[in-house]
Amino acid sequence: MADEGDVLTNLNMDPAAGANGADNQPQVGIITQYVKDLSVENPNAPASFQWGEQPKLDVQFNIGAEQAGDDVHEVSLKVTATATTSQGNLYLVELTYCGLIGLRNLPDEHAHAFLFAEAPRLLFPFARSVVADATREAGFAPLMLDPIDFGSLYQQQLANRAQQQGENAPAGEA
Repeated sequence: MADEGDVLTNLNMDPAAGANGADNQPQVGIITQYVKDLSVENPNAPASFQWGEQPKLDVQFNIGAEQAGDDVHEVSLKVTATATTSQGNLYLVELTYCGLIGLRNLPDEHAHAFLFAEAPRLLFPFARSVVADATREAGFAPLMLDPIDFGSLYQQQLANRAQQQGENAPAGEA
């Protein structure tokens, strides 16, 4: 028996009332996700397994989005992880992890925010797992990437872009 307030009991099937049958409600979702490109380099093996020095890690992220079809965008989360010591490179992992994102009836500013902040947040745990597995399979301790606040990074990028545009505006304009 359905409880009061249950989603199944509260469906309004009247399209005239703007309910489930109408195609005017904002909709977003991940259609699929996949590894688009993965490269793992272990250039100094087996000698590097004997190096006792703590490695210096450099991890870089890049987010991209492009239209893949009507109401569908491909969001790519690129991760580059490099571990080096004074003796040389331990490993280099380059991953492009993608998701096909369906967007319908979203204003452009909301779609942009979803594609560059929310979608990477949803893809990140899976990309993190791929990177951890890749470093482990290369013979090193799994690299467990710390969680990232993509929403804050998105807001920072918007603020930086607005500041740069303000600096580039001719005198008297802002």
